[in-house]
Amino acid sequence: QVQLLESGGGLVQAGGSLRLSCAASGRTINSFSMGWFRQAPGKEREFVARIVWSGSRTFYVDSGKGRFTISGANAKNTVYLQMNSLKPEDTAVYYCTAHTTFPDYDYWGQGTQVTVSS
Repeated sequence: QVQLLESGGGLVQAGGSLRLSCAASGRTINSFSMGWFRQAPGKEREFVARIVWSGSRTFYVDSGKGRFTISGANAKNTVYLQMNSLKPEDTAVYYCTAHTTFPDYDYWGQGTQVTVSS
């Protein structure tokens, strides 16, 4: 069994910061990449950030560029999302993901609530 365990969510005022953390536990996996999605009530799930371990390549949703930073440690299957200058529209449940190949599979965390008040 593989579990992605998340922490760091909470309530923050607009303009504030949060750092989300995610670490895999259970059976060892060799992830190709890890990242974050988010979903607000009544809205579609949205890509937020991803780090590809080979080359430490990072990708972000356009609205997060310049505000969000993803980092992590491949050997620990651990990933972080530093979120600065938060806006009310960032309010959502944030999900940690890990992607493997051979087989091709996506693991998902349980989600952590981020609420940004105005």
